[in-house]
Amino acid sequence: MSTGEGRPVKRKGPTFLRDTQVDLSTTDQRLLDDHGRADWLHTDPWRVLRIQAEFVEGFGALAELGPAIAVFGSARTKREDPFYAKGEQIGAKLVEAGFAVITGGGPGAMEAANKGASEAGGVSVGLGIELPFEDGVNDYVNIGVNFRYFFARKTMFVKYARGFIVLPGGMGTFDELFEALTLAQTQKITSFPVVLVGIDYWSGLLDWLRGTVLADGKISEADLGALVLTDDVDEAVAIMAAGKATSS
Repeated sequence: MSTGEGRPVKRKGPTFLRDTQVDLSTTDQRLLDDHGRADWLHTDPWRVLRIQAEFVEGFGALAELGPAIAVFGSARTKREDPFYAKGEQIGAKLVEAGFAVITGGGPGAMEAANKGASEAGGVSVGLGIELPFEDGVNDYVNIGVNFRYFFARKTMFVKYARGFIVLPGGMGTFDELFEALTLAQTQKITSFPVVLVGIDYWSGLLDWLRGTVLADGKISEADLGALVLTDDVDEAVAIMAAGKATSS
């Protein structure tokens, strides 16, 4: 322990402590001490190792996936909903176009896209997340990774998908959509097409973005440039295939 101008300073790797924050034990001492409670299992430094493990598992599972498209949509989409059928068609046609299909692994629209991909003989990926109201990945996933942390899972979507197709959904779907738009706006990702399937469902949002947010100068026209709105599954897949050819 050193001092600076009479103030106690202790350095612990990249961290330094001063004044009343200086502790009198060492990291090695606490590691080797087998007494006391196991509260350390739930502390932030230990969580870092869990987070690291999630990235390692995700990278390991998907590193050789090849070209892939992420399909998003509501877990609440019923099997009799017309958008469930569209999800199946999207999954199958993406496989025909040479893509793997990545979803959040849940029920509803995600299940539909995984089902279409799996039954078309393609790679059907589900990136699950620990939630209080969903139970694991759907039965049509043939590569599945479950995550504790949303940010680790989001990284996998963006790293391994070449574009997003977004079916009608709620808060989680909005989060994934605007995550992609934000990353494109800030130039964290490039050549990343985003297709919204469902003209009636999404038109109000796009009208508001253009009529209010863009008109008020909060975004630029280029920020909406990657967005395409359609009801045509073939068009959505063709846009993804065009992006694939561009990036090859």
